[in-house]
Amino acid sequence: MGSADPAAAGTDVVLCDALEKVFLDERPRARAAEPLSGFLGEVVSFQIAWRTPAVRDADDLPPLHLEVDAGGGARVELFVVGHVPVTVPAFADPDRGYLRTVPGLFPDPLVPLPEGSPLPVVLGAWQSVWVDVVVDSPEHAGARRVRVRLGALGRPDAAPAFSADLEIVVHPVELPPLDITVAHWLHVDCLADRYGCTPFSEQHWRLVAAYLPSLARSGATTVLTPLWTPPLDTAVGLRRTPTQLVDIRLSGDLTDGRWTFGFDALDRWLEECARAGFTSIEIPPLFSQWGARAAPSITAVTDDGPREVFGWHVPSTDPAYTRFLTALLPAVRTHLSRRWPGTTALWHVSDEPGPDSLDTYRAARLAVRDLLDGERVVDALSHRTFLTEGLVDTAVVATDAIAEFLDAGDPVWAYYCNAQDRAVANRFIAQSAVRHRVIGRQLFVADVRGFLHWGFNFWNTQLSRATVDPFRDTTSGGAFPGGDAFVVYPGADGRPVESVRHRVLAQAFADHRALQLLRDLTDRRTACAVVDEDGTLTFDRFSDDPQHHLRTRRLVDERIAEALGGHGLPHGQARPSRSPRTTCAR
Repeated sequence: MGSADPAAAGTDVVLCDALEKVFLDERPRARAAEPLSGFLGEVVSFQIAWRTPAVRDADDLPPLHLEVDAGGGARVELFVVGHVPVTVPAFADPDRGYLRTVPGLFPDPLVPLPEGSPLPVVLGAWQSVWVDVVVDSPEHAGARRVRVRLGALGRPDAAPAFSADLEIVVHPVELPPLDITVAHWLHVDCLADRYGCTPFSEQHWRLVAAYLPSLARSGATTVLTPLWTPPLDTAVGLRRTPTQLVDIRLSGDLTDGRWTFGFDALDRWLEECARAGFTSIEIPPLFSQWGARAAPSITAVTDDGPREVFGWHVPSTDPAYTRFLTALLPAVRTHLSRRWPGTTALWHVSDEPGPDSLDTYRAARLAVRDLLDGERVVDALSHRTFLTEGLVDTAVVATDAIAEFLDAGDPVWAYYCNAQDRAVANRFIAQSAVRHRVIGRQLFVADVRGFLHWGFNFWNTQLSRATVDPFRDTTSGGAFPGGDAFVVYPGADGRPVESVRHRVLAQAFADHRALQLLRDLTDRRTACAVVDEDGTLTFDRFSDDPQHHLRTRRLVDERIAEALGGHGLPHGQARPSRSPRTTCAR
């Protein structure tokens, strides 16, 4: 049986932008014929989607090959966009920001496509390749043509099924580092559980070293650092796989024994964080989640051997636990001042306390107030009383509750999770990519100084009652909309498989960095005006038009180029410092 030319065989091809999600059964939206824009070191992305005909004999279709030539000085990486099952696309009564609200297969994982490899073929279905282009050197900046060619593998002389050019403009400066804090919680116990290794064994350390750079690439600027097993998303009475960096030893009993601490594992962790580019760490909560009612799980080597000395069975105000903290926290602070100098440590008391937990949270906070004197306490909460009573330094507020705090001029960060499923940005797999990306400009326009999300790689069911394979279960056992709990998948080679959402979130924070640069070159009002032209961009009001989002990002870049006058800032020139928090003029 002869091999047909792919074009003659009916292959359909569409060039898409990075804000399109390509489903198996739907022809995707084509990108506008406008240049893509970015800066040195910034990842600029687009997609090529294709659909092969549903022929009866797959041998009638020759293997397809994709070539992307971005010219000299450009790095190009290709990823096949995989599809995963989403059994809970949305909760009841979703808004219009969801692409689909019935269970099915959704595009998300980015599987690396080695150079020269044939494209996968699923007969009669749409598939796509994600393309990342990066230019690092000023000498290669400027407008460049990117040529895309899809044709039959092994037939270089045959007419391609598809050939197109697009333009990328790379401006000859780097974006500044984020001037806000971004936290996506890395769960190292999930690495150990999924890959079947002992926490902080050599295999586990290799996993940590592979996942930390991916965390940085997502836009995160700080790392949840498990000095003790973080008391997060754990059912009462249960215990997650222990991941404790501090070696804790107790001579005698809990009442009057002697505590000693070792920090060798913590030092190795800090080295890995620094190697990945982080200058900030987060200390796990000192008390249980949702109100500080109990102590976290703490393992110590005692006279009778290793055992869990604190946990759900110990109230947060137990004198033995307070005595333990009185020994531990000064030792940790002293050690960090020596091994983590000039950088930041953020402290947590209890994650997401509610109004019914005010008394227990207050008691816990007062128990450690002197021990944390001079440190910054940051907690996710959505009731202003915790802030007005001075119980936290920085409240991390849900995006659907943040307006009250902003109107009061409170120093806040923002967060969202599964509960923020309507009207605001989020990162569920079933949502449009604009819904993921808009958070960068929202944070800038509102002048919010930080952002937190609880699940970089939470591969457990709700409350960590069991583990899941995220390639098969994207919903934490059916509890959350698909993708709420993670943006990376566990690669078989010990490296993360990143996702469409991981990339789009990184682009969101690149948008913020571009707005920072425009602000520093002009002023804040000028920067805001480009993305907030009519003064209506808030956390719950934004355009869901991908072309609007891409066009305004290009306008930001063009304004920067105009302000630079064709030249970058002189090397080493200090940028203006931030003024006190002010939102853009309405």
